[in-house]
Amino acid sequence: MTRRARSAGLDPLVDYERISRDFGQYDFPWDLEQALSFALFRTYAVPSIGRLLYDTQQFTTDTQRRHDDTALILGEIVDQGLETEPGRAAVRRMNQMHGRHDIGNDDMRYVLATFVVMPNRWVNRYGWRRTTPEEDVAGVQYYRRLGRLMGIRDLPEDLAGFERLLDDHEARHFAFDPRSRAVADATLELFVTFYPRLLAPVVRRFSIAIMDPHLRDAFGYEHPPAWFEAASHGALRLRGRLVGLMPERQRPRRVRDSRRIRSYPGGFLVENLGT
Repeated sequence: MTRRARSAGLDPLVDYERISRDFGQYDFPWDLEQALSFALFRTYAVPSIGRLLYDTQQFTTDTQRRHDDTALILGEIVDQGLETEPGRAAVRRMNQMHGRHDIGNDDMRYVLATFVVMPNRWVNRYGWRRTTPEEDVAGVQYYRRLGRLMGIRDLPEDLAGFERLLDDHEARHFAFDPRSRAVADATLELFVTFYPRLLAPVVRRFSIAIMDPHLRDAFGYEHPPAWFEAASHGALRLRGRLVGLMPERQRPRRVRDSRRIRSYPGGFLVENLGT
């Protein structure tokens, strides 16, 4: 039987949580992990965000834990559901963390837009199939609901609107800042540790090669040779084709089960996550 989207037959205006959960935990768990990691990474290139993260010192001195906290909070919201008490507890914890800092609505809208747009672009570029219209709508509805729970105003109503928001914000605000670069370097060094040590130089070079050119420019990273950039993108596309030939995943892959999460070997409490 040919693999197909699990969202077939579901209403994305009603079943957006289930569609989004199946999309991320069954059909594209690895792709979503990469896409969301790079989505957060690109937010550092906005100096107002990069400077704030640098000034907390958490993202340069305790990078692993900050990565884990962010991933676990978002993962728990997906697992538990936006309308459940455990899910709301995770949202409250995230809002408490953000509430300690003076973060403008425009930056909050942009960060949310990266979560909507970048997974969609990643899957459509590298995944074993393209996203479906139902998944596109469900992703927008999911993050619009999360955004409202976070108190974010003036959110776009569709995927095209989120894409315009993201692209326009980056065109206006991406710029080099040494503090943003320091946060990016620390995060990139963390990415490298997710793979065997001998591969570290290649993984770092590969990670920079798959970044958008304007993102590399904002961090002051050297552009790779054209052949290496093409080979890096090609390797991801090849992986997607190979995954499409494999049997369907039968069990969900949750964030809390990821081997990249290392800070809480004995388990965690949502209320203790974050700064």
